[in-house]
Amino acid sequence: MQIPNDYLERVYAGVLGKLVGVYLGRPFEGWTYQKIMKELGPIDYYVHERLNQPLVVTDDDVAGTFTFIRALEDYGISADLPAEDIGKAWLNYIVEERSILWWGGSGNSTEHTAWLNLKKGIPAPHSGSTATNGLTVAEQIGAQIFIDGWAMVAPGQPELAAKLAEQAGKVSHDGESVHAAMLWAAMEAEAFVSDDIDHLIDTGLSVIPRDSLIAKLIADIRGWVKQHPDWHDTRQKIEDKYGYDKYPGNCHVVPNHALMVMAVLYAPDDFQKAQMIVNTSGWDTDCNAGNVGCLLALMLGLDGIEAGPDWRGPIADRLLISSADGGNSINDAVRTAYYIANLGMALAGGNPLDAPKGGAQFHFSLSGSQQGFRPVEGHGSASGVRIGNVEFENARALTVNYEALGPGQSAAVTTPTFSPREVLSMRTYDLMATPLVYPGQVVKARLVADRHNKGAVSAQLRIRAYDGDDRLRDIDGDAVTLNAGEDRVLSWRLPDLDGQPIAEIGIVLTSIGKRADGRVLLDYLRWDGAPELTLHRPAGDCDFWRMAWVNGVSFFSKRYPPSFRISQSRDEGIVIHGTRQWTDYKLSSDIVIHLGNYGGVCARVQGLRRYYAVRATRDGKLQIVRTRDADTLVLAETNFDLLFEKTIPVTLTVKGSRISALFGGVVLEAQDTSAEAFTNGGIGLLIAEGAMSTDKVHVSGA
Repeated sequence: MQIPNDYLERVYAGVLGKLVGVYLGRPFEGWTYQKIMKELGPIDYYVHERLNQPLVVTDDDVAGTFTFIRALEDYGISADLPAEDIGKAWLNYIVEERSILWWGGSGNSTEHTAWLNLKKGIPAPHSGSTATNGLTVAEQIGAQIFIDGWAMVAPGQPELAAKLAEQAGKVSHDGESVHAAMLWAAMEAEAFVSDDIDHLIDTGLSVIPRDSLIAKLIADIRGWVKQHPDWHDTRQKIEDKYGYDKYPGNCHVVPNHALMVMAVLYAPDDFQKAQMIVNTSGWDTDCNAGNVGCLLALMLGLDGIEAGPDWRGPIADRLLISSADGGNSINDAVRTAYYIANLGMALAGGNPLDAPKGGAQFHFSLSGSQQGFRPVEGHGSASGVRIGNVEFENARALTVNYEALGPGQSAAVTTPTFSPREVLSMRTYDLMATPLVYPGQVVKARLVADRHNKGAVSAQLRIRAYDGDDRLRDIDGDAVTLNAGEDRVLSWRLPDLDGQPIAEIGIVLTSIGKRADGRVLLDYLRWDGAPELTLHRPAGDCDFWRMAWVNGVSFFSKRYPPSFRISQSRDEGIVIHGTRQWTDYKLSSDIVIHLGNYGGVCARVQGLRRYYAVRATRDGKLQIVRTRDADTLVLAETNFDLLFEKTIPVTLTVKGSRISALFGGVVLEAQDTSAEAFTNGGIGLLIAEGAMSTDKVHVSGA
C-alpha cells in the first residue's frame, strides 16, 4: 500500500482529534445524558473551567494510546507484532498504581487485572482472556480506547490495523471488546483513503464476525438513524436496548460503542457536531469522544477540526503521557505525529521522515502548530500578546505578535518542559515525568523580526524553573537587540539551578524605546549536549525536584536526611531521571545500601525493565548488567564484599558501546556491541527488596 502524500498532516490531525475529544469529555466522564443536560446543556465547547478543572490532564486514553504503540519500536517493526510483546511493553512503561491505567483493583479494573496477570508471569493474550478473567472483566471498554495509534501506522490498510489492534486489545480484553477495537481501528485506517462513513463502517464490519454483538448493534443503529432524523431519539433507543443497566461491570464496551457509531452517522462530515453528540450523550465521554475525534479528524483533516470553534488554541498541541520513560511524558501533538508517522513509514518499508530544521525539538513545521507555546501572563508581560503559525522559508514558524509594548514591558512565550503546576490539582493519576532540558546543555533559537516592526526590542532566551517553594522563577539569557528585519540566533549554556527542574522554556521580547509594535518569528528552538548538573534536595519545602524522578519504588522518602532514600518491598525498584536524548555521559554518587538483595546505579534507562546497571549483590558479587524485559545479562562480574550501612563511592560511565564502573574502589568494565544494546536513556537508582540512599547524584559528559 502506498503511503498517502498527506500522511504526516493526517496523522497530526488524528492526534489532535484524539486530544480534543479526550480533553472535551474528561471533566464529566461517567455522567449520564440526563445529568449533562441538566447541569451543562449540550456540549459544544470545553467546559473544564465550569467544573474547576485543568484542560490538559493525565488521561488513560491519551497515555495508553501513545505508549503501547512503542512496542513496535522496542520489539521490531512488523505486521506480525504479537500480543506477548505488547504485554512486555506494558510492564516496562507502566508504573504500578501511578501511571497510565485506572488502578481500580483486580476484577474491577480490567487493565489493572491484566497488569497483575502480566506481573505474575501470565503472558498476553492469556493476561486478558475470558478464560483467565471472566466475560464481564474481559468485555469492558479498554481495548477500544487505545487503538488509534495502530490505525495511524496502517494508513489505507484496515486489515493490518485490525490485526494490530486485536493483538494490543488482547493484552487486557477479549470478546466483544476486542471486536469493537478491531472494527474502529479498521475504520480509522480506511479513513485515510475514504470520506464515506457508511463505507468505513462496512470496512470495520468486514474484519469482525458477522454474528458478533457489535455487528448486530450497528445494524440496529443504522436502522434507527434512518427512522429518526433527531439523534436524541436514537440515543434513547440505545439506552433502552443497550444501556448500562443491560451489561455488568463498570464501563462495558457495548453501550459506549453504540454512542460512537450513532455520533458519526448523524455527523459524518462535521467534527463539531459529532463531538457535541457523543459528549452530550454521556457515559464514558472522554473515551468515546477521543475515538470519534480521531476518526473524523483522520477523515476530514485539519480543515475539519478548524471548521467549528477554536478547538486547537486552548490545547496548543499539549499532550501528557505518564509513563516510566519520563522524557516522553511532557509531549506535544507535533512530536507525537512525527513519531507515529515514522513508525508507519518503517512498517510500509519506507524511509523515515526528514527531521525538520536539523532535528530541533521545536520547529513548528505543521500547519497551525504551537508545540505547547503560549503567552506568559503577569511578571511585566504585556496583555494581548498573540501567537500564530505562518509559512516561512518554505517551512513554517511560530509568530509572536505584540502591540503597544511600553518601556520595560515584555512579550514572553514559553512551552512546558516539565510537570506544570496544574498537576497538583489533577484528579486523575500521577504524572510520571522528568524534565526535557537540563543545566549544562546549550539552547539555541533563531528569531526573525518582521521588517514592518515599529520600535526595537531586546530578545532573550528564558527558562522558568521551580524554586524552593515550588514557585516558578524566570531566568533569562543574555539580551540582544532585535531591530525590524533582523535575523538573530540566540545561544545560551544553561546555568546550575541547585537541583531544581526546568519547567518551561521560551523567549522574551522587551521594548527598548517608548513603544514597540510588531511581530517576531521563532523559526526553531533546540538544545544539545550532555547535562552538567548535581541532583539533590534543594533548600526549602519543595516537591517538584522529587517529582522530576519517575518513582518506581515502594517508598521514596522526603523526610530522611539524605536527598534520596528509596526502598522496595518486593522484586526490584528503580527511580529514573533524564531522557533518551542522553547518550554518552558519566554519573557519580556516594550511595548507602541499607538492606537488599542488590543495589546500585543505572544508565541509559528506557523504562522500568530496560537499562544498564552496576550493582553489588548480597551474595558477594559486583556486576555490570543489561536488563531487557525479564532477562538480565551479566556483562562483567567480580567479587565484592557488600557491607550494609557503609558509604560506597560509585561512578558509572557509558560511552559508545563501553560501560565502565568504579564501585567502592573496584574497577569493572564491559562492552555491549549486540543488536540489543542501549544507545541512550536516563539514569537510575536501583534496589531489590531493601533500601538505599544517597545525598547527591552528579551527571556530566563522558
